[in-house]
Amino acid sequence: MEKETQRVVVKVGTSTLTHDSGAPDLRSMERLARVLSDLHGAGCEVILVFSGAIAAGTARLGLAERPRELRMKQAAAAVGQCRMTHIFDQFFSEYNQSVAQILLTGDDVDDPSRAEHLRGTFSALLEMGVIPLVNENDSVSSAEIETGHHKVLGDNDTLSAIVAELCGADLLVLLSDIDGLYDADPKTHQSAKLLHRVTELTPEILEMAGGAGTWRGTGGMATKLAAARRAMAAGCDMVITNGARMEDLYGILEGRDIGTRFIAGPGHRGLRPER
Repeated sequence: MEKETQRVVVKVGTSTLTHDSGAPDLRSMERLARVLSDLHGAGCEVILVFSGAIAAGTARLGLAERPRELRMKQAAAAVGQCRMTHIFDQFFSEYNQSVAQILLTGDDVDDPSRAEHLRGTFSALLEMGVIPLVNENDSVSSAEIETGHHKVLGDNDTLSAIVAELCGADLLVLLSDIDGLYDADPKTHQSAKLLHRVTELTPEILEMAGGAGTWRGTGGMATKLAAARRAMAAGCDMVITNGARMEDLYGILEGRDIGTRFIAGPGHRGLRPER
């Protein structure tokens, strides 16, 4: 494991953590808890940003479909958040790993005073060997679930990049249902090639993103590239890879060509906040 990669934010999407029915995917959640606990045991400081609260809440409440009314979506999110965090706590406990829950809104990261308190909280938890479990507070923040847009948050790709910036992370990993960024749509171009390393978000790279909603979840590749831009500007590398192979996290931390790695240039490294 590379010495410079010590603090890592891992974001896992809804499609990785839940079944099509919305019920939590217990096998995926257990594997994730095992791998992250092992990485922590190997010396990494780990922060998990996860999605799936509304889907899990919808299933838990026995609803036939995802609610359409905002207040019902927020109610489902509250139920699902409790469910997902409880399951994670159980699985992490099996590996003797303590976790903590942090729910954020746009105001929390917009306001300098609140953001400073957040840094202190993350710092204290990591010092004590705790893995923070982070999500947007959907029960009070309606921006993402109502419109999909927010001036600060709005999707958990963006949220994870903000958390990486706040915490001065070395690496952000987005575990999704895609292998990474291709030079063309792999669904329509058999010759499409996976880009393993990106050092600059050129107009050509941005054009490869397509539109939001291309994949399951709130955002698509466009939101992931927006997260990459923010992470790189903060001196943090970012990797997009497939969450179906969670054990790939080991190779990613060793610097192997897995998924697509967006590399923050040497000039950006000094932007990391003091720890």
